[in-house]
This record gives sequence, structure tokens and C-alpha cells, in this order.
Amino acid sequence: MRIASPVSRKRARIEIIPLIDIMFFLLATFIMVSLSMIQNQGMPVNLPSAKTSKPDEAKPTVAIVVGKDGKITWNKEETTLEQLPAKLAALTVSIEDPKVILHGDKESDFGLVVQVLDRVRAAGVKKTAIRTSRDKGK
Repeated sequence: MRIASPVSRKRARIEIIPLIDIMFFLLATFIMVSLSMIQNQGMPVNLPSAKTSKPDEAKPTVAIVVGKDGKITWNKEETTLEQLPAKLAALTVSIEDPKVILHGDKESDFGLVVQVLDRVRAAGVKKTAIRTSRDKGK
């Protein structure tokens, strides 16, 4: 006659389904956090609109913003027109084929925007563009 032992003979099992649920939750959390960490390199300006504008294919290397008050910023860092050639020279040395996007407020001095664009081209940057917003169809 066998007497049942008070200690159970069941072996411990590792349940996989809760582990999978936790892994999917951590994966989804990681993806959501990494998507929210996208860096915005420009300053808020009122961009002019153009009917032929196209969306950017890739992130710009540098964003130069000319505000309506005449302030120039280099990736959210305020700078002057005289400091631009040194920064552009350092950029062309550190990055092989840099891309510069020029954000000019539509109420800014057009002459200043052209001076900035001239300095960018004089530094040897071949990929330059002027950022616009999409025309809503007038």
C-alpha cells in the first residue's frame, strides 16, 4: 500500500507564454521610445510655400535657419554670418558629402538668406537645399 507523500512530486515548470508577453511589451516600449527620440534640428520658422516642393528623402546633416529677426542658427545653436565659414569648413572635413538644408522665414531678409547660401556654396558643400512648406493648392 502506498501512502501519499505530503510533498508533491510535480516538477517545477517554466511557463513560456507570460515570458513571451513580457518580451513583446518590452519590444513595443523600446520601439515607441526610440521613435519619440527623433531629433528635430531646425528652429520653428514660417516657411514659404512652393507647389514643386518634395518631401526629404533623408535627414539633413546640418540645418541652418535664418529667422525673420535676422538671427542665424546652426542646428539650434545661434551663430553669426562671420562664424559660418569656419563651421562649414569643419563640417566638410568631418563628413565626406555633407547635406545642408537652409530654412529661411518668409518674412526674413532675402539678402541675408542669399549671403548664407553663398557661404555654404563657397565652403564646397554640393548638396544644398532651401526648405519650403507644401503649397495647399491655390
